[in-house]
Amino acid sequence: MKKPREIFKNKPNLLEETEVEQLLDYCEKLQDELVDLKFHQNENKQLIMLDMLKEIVKACEETEKQQKESIRFGLESPDFEVSISNLKRYLQVRCRENGIWL
Repeated sequence: MKKPREIFKNKPNLLEETEVEQLLDYCEKLQDELVDLKFHQNENKQLIMLDMLKEIVKACEETEKQQKESIRFGLESPDFEVSISNLKRYLQVRCRENGIWL
């Protein structure tokens, strides 16, 4: 992003004008607010990603538990294809809802 003062590098005498100085101060303030906004959006997305990762770990642990129980009791073991498909679908939906593109 171009710095506002660079716009006037060919005509530095304009920088002495009160209105131009006010405009430059305003631009700098807006840039700071934009940086803060981007930071908060990224922080929010990080929290969403952290939540999704926790859900994934929880789902994996549940699947492992089901597999151990099926071995222990001689039952049919879990269908991992369905679990993986559900997990993938969950990630895609959550990413779409929150504007996170992997």
